[in-house]
Amino acid sequence: MTGNSDFDLFRTTDEHEEIRAAIREIADEQIAPHAAEVDQNSEFPQQAYDALRAADFHAPHIPEQYDGVGADALATCIVIEEVARACASSSLIPAVNKLGSMPVILGASEELKAKYLPPIARGEAMFSYGLSEREAGSDTASMKCRATPDGDDWILHGQKSWITNAGESQFYTVLAVTDPDGRRGANVSAFVVEKGDEGFGFGEKERKLGIKGSPTRELHFDNCRIPGDRIIGQPGEGLKIALRTLDHTRVTIGAQAVGIAQGALENAIAFVKDRQQFGKHIADFQAIQFMLADMAMQLEAARQLVYVAASKSERADDDLSFFGAAAKCFASDVAMKVTVDAVQLLGGYGYVQDYPVERMMRDAKITQIYEGTNQIQRLVMGRMLVK
Repeated sequence: MTGNSDFDLFRTTDEHEEIRAAIREIADEQIAPHAAEVDQNSEFPQQAYDALRAADFHAPHIPEQYDGVGADALATCIVIEEVARACASSSLIPAVNKLGSMPVILGASEELKAKYLPPIARGEAMFSYGLSEREAGSDTASMKCRATPDGDDWILHGQKSWITNAGESQFYTVLAVTDPDGRRGANVSAFVVEKGDEGFGFGEKERKLGIKGSPTRELHFDNCRIPGDRIIGQPGEGLKIALRTLDHTRVTIGAQAVGIAQGALENAIAFVKDRQQFGKHIADFQAIQFMLADMAMQLEAARQLVYVAASKSERADDDLSFFGAAAKCFASDVAMKVTVDAVQLLGGYGYVQDYPVERMMRDAKITQIYEGTNQIQRLVMGRMLVK
């Protein structure tokens, strides 16, 4: 699994670094200035969305044949990383557009791809992903949401929980049981649901610890009729498509975690170089330098693992499941540690909202939870190692 050591395969190209420079300028000038307000008011980062759309960074993964820019998996991770460095809530625009649309890219008919991918690429719509339920989080196969055939259509009943950008997105990939008596896990199908579909609605916004600018709501389906041509793949293939999607998109959560950690580290370095105690800058104290060294070392290790996983995502390597889980798990654990240490380095200043590190610490926590908790990531890795 880990025997392929072709390290040159994930090295960033000049084009990747040009993308980084372009998105960093946008993030610094048009996204970061609004990040605190977005967090404080729990409002969708419209300024960030507008800026990302203007530069074609809102859904860079969409192939060119569907009006997209055709960015590879590593370039998409760089975009998400650089936006998260400024505002984690805003980074969920490109990240969730990929999450929601990836099942269509991986498993849908050509007709469905041609219908739903171009509006995302043009910035006319966003795409969210509906898998989890109140009683089916890590145990996805136990979902209760049902899709019942009715002539050529399907009728959806049930709900989905913790759906990122719900209410803002126009399109939703929704997983539902289509054969209640079938084999568990092989009886789930995937559908595209549109925001205006009759019988489809949203719960209230969740009140969250972090990523407050990205709305999280429940999806409610009450006799919601879906045309038959909106099924993704064949009946019963939904969970397989959903898990293949997560293999790819867990890498983007690793990238988000790296970006959050990078932002926290930069803020901590700037503070300790300016702050004076005992007659000198605290950056001169060896204890402070050791903390910064550990933060930077762990962050760079996380970044390299994410970039390796991104290269494997682009090639759809056989060991992507392991590397996607590893990248997400390791990078999110690092983001949590780096942001906590950043708060510590700022002392009392780190605990108040005058500085962004407390927001970054709160934002980092979710990266250990969504798209599969880090306990689930370890389970995925462990099973692959012993199978």
